[in-house]
Amino acid sequence: MSTTVSIESLKPYATYKDSGVEWLGEVPEHWETHRLKSLVRQINEQTTTKADTDIYIALEHVERWTGRLLELSTGTTFDSQAKRFWAGDVLFGKLRPYLAKVTRPQRNGVCVGEFLVLRAKPALAPEYLEQTLRSAPVIDFVSSSTYGAKMPRAEWAFLGNMLFPLPPLPEQTAIVRFLDYVDRRVRRVIRARRKRIELLEEYKQALIHQAVTGQIDVRTGKPYPAYKDSSVEWLGKVPEHWRVAALRSAYEQCLGKMLDSKRITGTSLVPYLRNADVQWDRIDISDLPEMDIFPGEFDRYTLKPGDLLICEGGEVGRAAIWNGELPRCGFQKALHRLRPRSGSGQVPRYMMYSLRAATLVGAFSDGHVSTIEHLTGEKLRTHRFAFPPATEQAAIVDYLDSKQTRADASIAATRREIELLQEFRTRLVADVVTGKLDVREVAARLSEEPDEPEDAEGEGDDVGGAQDDLSVGAEA
Repeated sequence: MSTTVSIESLKPYATYKDSGVEWLGEVPEHWETHRLKSLVRQINEQTTTKADTDIYIALEHVERWTGRLLELSTGTTFDSQAKRFWAGDVLFGKLRPYLAKVTRPQRNGVCVGEFLVLRAKPALAPEYLEQTLRSAPVIDFVSSSTYGAKMPRAEWAFLGNMLFPLPPLPEQTAIVRFLDYVDRRVRRVIRARRKRIELLEEYKQALIHQAVTGQIDVRTGKPYPAYKDSSVEWLGKVPEHWRVAALRSAYEQCLGKMLDSKRITGTSLVPYLRNADVQWDRIDISDLPEMDIFPGEFDRYTLKPGDLLICEGGEVGRAAIWNGELPRCGFQKALHRLRPRSGSGQVPRYMMYSLRAATLVGAFSDGHVSTIEHLTGEKLRTHRFAFPPATEQAAIVDYLDSKQTRADASIAATRREIELLQEFRTRLVADVVTGKLDVREVAARLSEEPDEPEDAEGEGDDVGGAQDDLSVGAEA
């Protein structure tokens, strides 16, 4: 018979005692506390070579707070000395310990010197050592020893002298069994949420392409009555009454001012935008640099509300509307500014959506992957777009704004769900490894589950079996 046990039903132990450790507080009465150095051996076997089958681990290979290993290779070489470890040893990241880079590799290998290599003695299960060292109370305690340091680094002298909670060995195994089981369930739900975000992003992109290429009339939700060939590959066929023309026929284009730090006088300083400040449909005005833009240059090199800014390099074509966030603001040469030609009736926000559709299909790519792409002024001016009548441009903008706002709200809510799940997992681990919750009975009834394959980000796309209530399944 199958039953489920809610995590909310977990209870504390019957009796507790003072551990004598401020960060640990009370522990179950039958638990012990020992200096960590009496429970583990610090392994400091230096090496400059490794076997072909050895894995190599640097700090960037360890995912924060989960310990999952990312992008490992047996072929990685290293120039300086490294430390040797065995499968099952626990690696504790010394540099910036607040990142909680603690892992237990399942293969032999070598690691950078910024890890402490710890090997559990018989009284301590390596899995329990890993879970406890990566728990928030331990990470906070160890990090407290590095406050004020320019480059925070944990030392073995501090970590080794830390009093460490020690349940009986069978109970350590039960704790690990329970936490592994819950972690698998949390990861399943997170994968489902990340898949939802991926689908919503694809939905947004599809809506934009559909609207700016005229596949549907957004006013009716149906196709237009007649179409024509646009002669532009990414546009395909467009509504017959839409105009297809080079951008320069509808917009004036201007590249920003070249920054010359040697010629800054400081007499006419104006904040200016850089490529990185312009993201899709968003402009970051925090901490902008300044350069001289003189009154005679204001019309050419400063912005007016409604101007469309386009990235010349990086993610070429990335665009956003300037809405007058500052009284005066310039823009650097890495950005193009578009203004509708007088009397053209253009809607810049429609143009932003068209640029988004063009970049998604690689319309500005020159096909040379070995070179850095740039969207030159000439390439931008001569690129052909579809231009509906102004009333239809406005209708498309209203339609896409509404759809995008709803999708973005759903994406934000889903990301918040993921954050809460991760916080839940962190809090649960802390409560269990420090004895605040008794999981022995539940752990004894958990069914065995195979390990799940994961991608490089630690989250795969297999969402089967996810349960949002995170109840713990058990066999009665």
